[in-house]
Amino acid sequence: MAGIYVHIPFCRQACNYCNFHFSTSLKLQNDFLVALLKEIELRRDYTAGETIDTIYFGGGTPSLLPTAHIGRILEELRLKFTVDASAEITLEANPDDINPGRLAEWVRLGINRLSIGVQSFFEADLRWMNRAHNAAQAMACIPMAQDAGIRNISIDLIYGIPGMTDDNWQTNMAKAVALGVPHLSCYALTVEPGTALDSMIRKKKVTPVNNEDQARQFLLMTDFLQKEGLDHYEISNLSRPGWKSRHNSSYWSGVSYLGLGPSAHSFNGSSRQWNIANNALYIQALNNGGPSVEMELLNDQQRFNEYLMTSVRTSEGTDLGRALLMAGPVHAPVLLKYRDEFVGKGWISASEQRMVLTREGKLFADHIASEMFMNQEQKEKQKEETGTGTERIRS
Repeated sequence: MAGIYVHIPFCRQACNYCNFHFSTSLKLQNDFLVALLKEIELRRDYTAGETIDTIYFGGGTPSLLPTAHIGRILEELRLKFTVDASAEITLEANPDDINPGRLAEWVRLGINRLSIGVQSFFEADLRWMNRAHNAAQAMACIPMAQDAGIRNISIDLIYGIPGMTDDNWQTNMAKAVALGVPHLSCYALTVEPGTALDSMIRKKKVTPVNNEDQARQFLLMTDFLQKEGLDHYEISNLSRPGWKSRHNSSYWSGVSYLGLGPSAHSFNGSSRQWNIANNALYIQALNNGGPSVEMELLNDQQRFNEYLMTSVRTSEGTDLGRALLMAGPVHAPVLLKYRDEFVGKGWISASEQRMVLTREGKLFADHIASEMFMNQEQKEKQKEETGTGTERIRS
């Protein structure tokens, strides 16, 4: 079954590390809603009639959007698509937006999962990141949501912040466990080009990220949360049994999905497409009859690399038979060579059927995948056999 992602491109303020598409101006909210409803109508056939199993409101900060707007979007999605009665419907929310009144409205609309951007329970960390909420709100919002009847809660936590001690990192995780949160998304702080954090580091206003600290805190996370009974089912995601993110798991499994809103990406198995990352131009394009979209038809090289990149990050690992078939006769020996090399380093546990990262191997997931990728030269050698190419289309 397919999924739908809805990008809500508004935030109250800019976090220092964020490079997602958003605007801190809310003046286009109403125009955005009108444009989004038009896009839903125009792209109702994208999922080819598949039942929708997950809907995910991401951003930006979806919890900023007026409840009436969220309700109107869900109403239109249910009119234009076949949404499963037990669909997972997730709303990303910031702690400062959560209150009993809003929670009751979200539940009434069918929101049954919250992904809360806690990031840290320490006031100093939140100030350093320029978050809009405070530590008290971070602690209070979770039991508030539980009292409203939302049990399926995920929270984001960030580790590897300059100056964060291992004790503080463990305290953050312990508080989440004590609050009964069944799903955690834990991310190493990354310095993305063009962000405020990138600028501050280059101007020597803040201490750079320390990779050794991040690696140590990643392993601390793995050991601590697994001892607490959470399954480390993807590099950055851990959950109690039965509480995995169905929406994100579909991404990693290669299930098709429709992305709506500015900068949103879509995937139908054979191509990817993405909307323009500009609120005003997104609205203008829909007002003129259709979204401004770029599309890329995927070739065998891209399909193989994407499968490898996503599967290697999961606890199930990579299906070796499928990977070898996708790799083809030219690249299959290269894949096996690197498989054996990484087994020798203790980074991969391999059988005849699967390749799964070890505890230490998870530290090198991106490197392992990139080394195993099919390159352009290999793709050209197999081009006559596959008959595929790459085409980018802008409309």
